Amino acid sequence: MPLAYRTPDSRFANLPDYPFKPHYHMLREGLRVHYLDEGPRDGTPVLMMHGEPSWSYLYRHMIGPVVEAGYRVLAPDLIGFGKSDKLTKKAEYSYALHVAWMRDWLDAMDLSNIVLACQDWGSLVGLRLVADTPDRFAAVVLANGGLPAGEPAPEAFRKWRTFSKRSPVFPIGRILQQATVRELSKAEVAAYDAPFPTRASKAGARIFPSLVPLGANEAVPDQLKAWEVLEGFDKPFTCSFSDRDPITRGGDAKFRARVPGAKDNPLHRTLRGHHFIQEDDPEGFAAAVIETAKRAEV
Repeated sequence: MPLAYRTPDSRFANLPDYPFKPHYHMLREGLRVHYLDEGPRDGTPVLMMHGEPSWSYLYRHMIGPVVEAGYRVLAPDLIGFGKSDKLTKKAEYSYALHVAWMRDWLDAMDLSNIVLACQDWGSLVGLRLVADTPDRFAAVVLANGGLPAGEPAPEAFRKWRTFSKRSPVFPIGRILQQATVRELSKAEVAAYDAPFPTRASKAGARIFPSLVPLGANEAVPDQLKAWEVLEGFDKPFTCSFSDRDPITRGGDAKFRARVPGAKDNPLHRTLRGHHFIQEDDPEGFAAAVIETAKRAEV
């Protein structure tokens, strides 16, 4: 395994609204995964999966309400993001590796009856985990994400993919702000920048858009197999997409039509905000998670 970059802890000092204790798991490859683990250990686990180019900081306003409702919240940082180790060459990342890394972590945590809350790349990885181990999951709440399997790329996404490849600068915090309606404070923008102090540390964030299996892509066969599993997933599956995301708008229709647990689900809702709905409407997203978790318990 190539050498990895580990962001110094000093970069994460005094982040606003992020008082959570860090936890770490060492993967077999020697890479360290960081995750949050809040709430009662005997509570139903809620797995909050972030996307790109964010990290678990994205869920800071949702963790408290979900924990207060009696649930155990786990929020990992994908390899290449947050406090997790980062490979420094774009070619070292693949979709399959991200799924394998998170599967290894999930197996080590030995969780069951999981409620998945996911968005962006958190859904591309998280829904693959559901498809790999459906018996571990009790419910899913999907916001502004999907499980693409060779469809044409929307124009807005093609522009984003080109920017990620060619832009001489890749300002993580500003990118988050551009896909958020709410005005982030300077400290919040800095918190999104914190994991990435060097150009090489951004390799994962840079390559992720190119790994999305839209159009011809090596991951499409695995995606189609995952869809076969989801088409038999009859546990609660709630779509909580936002009203101002140009990339994923309308993406919930496929899940409502094809996933049994999403058909006739009264908990579907439209949240108010842009792509990073955890910043614009954390209360609405958290409410969807709590209500779906309760529905799964019935």
